[in-house]
Amino acid sequence: MKRLLMTGAAGGLGRAMRQRMARHADVVRLSDIADMGDAAPHEEIVQCDLGNADAVMKLVEGCDGILHLGGISVEDKFSKILNANLLGLYNLYEAARAHGHPRILFASSNHTIGFYRQDQHIDVTAPMRPDGLYGVSKCFGEALARMYFEKFGQESALVRIGSCMEKPKNHRMLSTWMSYDDFDSMIECIFRAPMLGCPVIWGVSDNDSKWWDNSHAAYLGWRPKDNAERFRAELDAAMEKPGPNAALSLYQGGAFAEDPIFPED
Repeated sequence: MKRLLMTGAAGGLGRAMRQRMARHADVVRLSDIADMGDAAPHEEIVQCDLGNADAVMKLVEGCDGILHLGGISVEDKFSKILNANLLGLYNLYEAARAHGHPRILFASSNHTIGFYRQDQHIDVTAPMRPDGLYGVSKCFGEALARMYFEKFGQESALVRIGSCMEKPKNHRMLSTWMSYDDFDSMIECIFRAPMLGCPVIWGVSDNDSKWWDNSHAAYLGWRPKDNAERFRAELDAAMEKPGPNAALSLYQGGAFAEDPIFPED
């Protein structure tokens, strides 16, 4: 690509992936509402509130790919989720429609299906079962992306990220973990595919205990290589497993399934 836009560049996942983006595009345009530091020679820094339609329209101009990590990534007040995850995503898709349909990787979430039990194995045909307002916002995002594909031909990969971090932080993440390397290789496959469409893809490494079936997306050529199992002994030594009736043991969404909804002020 000539210019790749990465939103959410100041977030945890954005910071982790930032240096890796240079191999995907000549220029990487980084965006967030928060400070992102200084730009490297191949980078452009653009502070942007996704809820500002005019700003997002300018942000997308000149980009031929979008890695959309921006928005609220945890359970929060509906007003915050509304601006960043619903209105912000609509603004992004409208801007993409106006600027030639650059391919989009939309960071959806496992919290779209968080109320499935951990003894259930599902594929993308399973109905959504969001575990909070954050999960609901990602269900909206997937539906919005699908509509823009069906109506306007906007290609998007809807990546239901499990737990993308350096290593799993608890026993649930032995099933949901996706390594940075595996995410990076997924990004490459999504943007190089001759035809993408609008697939839902589980963002998970090749873990022994994974719950999700990605066989429908095999045409993309993505083959995750890492396995969270190598961290099991370390986790066993560092912490006790949660009890059998704890949300972390029962639900695929873990604690999100029991967290209260944040009240508005």
